[in-house]
Amino acid sequence: MAGLGKMLLDAVSPLLEFIAPLAPGEIFPYFFTMEMFQRALLSALLVTIVAGILGTYLLIQNLALIGDGLAHVSFGGVALAIVLGASSPLWYALFLSTIASILIYEMQSREILTGDASIAIFLTGMLAFGLVILRLCGGGITTDIEGYLFGNLLLIDESSLNFITIMFIFSSSILLILRNVLLATAIDPISAQIQGIPVRNIGLLFSITTAAVVVSMVQVVGALLVTALLVTPAATAKLVANSFRSCLIWAQIFGFVSVLLGLYFSAELDTGSGAMIALVAALIFAVVAVCTTTFKQLLNSDDNL
Repeated sequence: MAGLGKMLLDAVSPLLEFIAPLAPGEIFPYFFTMEMFQRALLSALLVTIVAGILGTYLLIQNLALIGDGLAHVSFGGVALAIVLGASSPLWYALFLSTIASILIYEMQSREILTGDASIAIFLTGMLAFGLVILRLCGGGITTDIEGYLFGNLLLIDESSLNFITIMFIFSSSILLILRNVLLATAIDPISAQIQGIPVRNIGLLFSITTAAVVVSMVQVVGALLVTALLVTPAATAKLVANSFRSCLIWAQIFGFVSVLLGLYFSAELDTGSGAMIALVAALIFAVVAVCTTTFKQLLNSDDNL
């Protein structure tokens, strides 16, 4: 029986093949015609959609580094799965990342440690755990391991696509259904609690959702570069948006542009997809930041005349 990922791929495949003649380059058009490349493209687009939404909420709460921390935790889970000979490393990564996200939230809400300190402990500890057990029991850093560290879209098989699709459906549903409650708790949790909103339960659910999104991103951009899609498009959107809703829209636009340009240049220049997507996202942020700053300075100078 075909999984959700395969069913979704079969549904969008005719559209991708229709777009293929418009795609530039020699290698890049294969992302629209060959099933292996189609899986990679579809996975990247699914991750981009939900990452743009989640990243916007994270920026409001000053939790930009949570994605980086959980991504390193997920690498520890992947390493453990490989050492144990598991066939689905991402599920191990999801389990450990979920536990870590809950513990980070509890330590922050109970003021045991600040958010950044708890994130830093899990980040370094689980990355070290993964590297140590791989060196001792797993044969060291192989090509597959590098794919989880730096991202390798071409290693996404049908099982990985199914996982990413399930995480997309789960996380996007949570973010859509609870959008108003999440925004209220993110802006002012004390006022939200006074209004009867179960802030702690919402916070725990948001933490679990964050873990699901981060783990789904690991094969797309890699554990070391998750921030590229989780935070950078949302941060770029914040520079040009004048409302929360417009910030969500701009985050999607910048995310899609980063992924498509990153895939194009990585395919044509034969570089890593994760690194190129991260580089393009950072360059877009830099260009937008310079343009918006210059525009504001020009407006201020005109007002002073």
